[in-house]
Amino acid sequence: MRLVQFLTEDGARRVAMVGEDGDTLHLLHDTASVRELALDAHSAHQSLSEIVRARMGAEEVDYAAVISEDRVLLPLDHPDPAHCILSGTGLDHLGSAQARDTMHAKLSGGGELTDSMKMFKLGLEGGKPATGAIGIQPEWFYKGDGSWLVHPGAPLELPDFALDGGEEPELVGLYVVGDSGAVLRVGFALGNEFSDHVLEKQNYLYLAHSKLRTSSFGPEALVGPPPANIRGRVRILRDDAELWSSTFLTGEENMTHTIANLEHHHFKYVPFRRPGDVHCHFFGTATLSFAEGVSAQPGDVFEISAPEFGKPLRNPLAAVHSMIPGPVTVTVL
Repeated sequence: MRLVQFLTEDGARRVAMVGEDGDTLHLLHDTASVRELALDAHSAHQSLSEIVRARMGAEEVDYAAVISEDRVLLPLDHPDPAHCILSGTGLDHLGSAQARDTMHAKLSGGGELTDSMKMFKLGLEGGKPATGAIGIQPEWFYKGDGSWLVHPGAPLELPDFALDGGEEPELVGLYVVGDSGAVLRVGFALGNEFSDHVLEKQNYLYLAHSKLRTSSFGPEALVGPPPANIRGRVRILRDDAELWSSTFLTGEENMTHTIANLEHHHFKYVPFRRPGDVHCHFFGTATLSFAEGVSAQPGDVFEISAPEFGKPLRNPLAAVHSMIPGPVTVTVL
């Protein structure tokens, strides 16, 4: 089951289930957001699938028209962007350490492992504990709040102070925190965890800065557990022609951590279990066009897809003016 949030032609928010043909949206009655739907399901002691089927009406909408008219929204959001937390983990995919290690290239003459390789090795050895046990904690980073998200089809922003803007095709976990503080997993989506890899390459301590960029996910949320082996495709299009493409692998079979272990080490922090909040967590990747010497330019289009997730996620790259003349002025009160 896959869910979509979108705007009707008159601007009203609606939630729909994607039909088996992948081209029809079956509207849910009395449902304006997936967040509200998840909270209602939890209050009613129902699964998300059960409440979706209970609210399914006969009304249908042409999915292609919604996409072409740019009415698709993120599949999960919060009415107050400050209560939508974006985060992620890295070095948790087989192959991801090699790409990061190549970027940093700081092996000593004695063959000492870089911090990246040490972190990858920790996950490889302790990221998949027995059921019910807690494994090693992963690398973790903050990606922003809901104001840093753009909807599918909208431009990812390349600030004028950025050194680079590159795609990162990833699985994204979507969560809502219930009234009791219970963590409710809505499902998963494909995301573009857009980052500045040139900045990160200068020094790995710039990683936090490199992540403070817009990102996107969707257009569909896959309800239930993700496939263990996801084989997707990522492309960069320039002037409607393919500039670069690659297969990307994700899902637990291709990861050094279980999803449950990554979830534990995020939500173990009490402030991340604040009732009503939304969390969107990027689960990492091992595939980067930057690692192959590709540099995206404004006007290029990033496309990320996998059969299990329906329509592809497409976002153009756009340069934005964000610099201010001189240093930021701070007013002393």
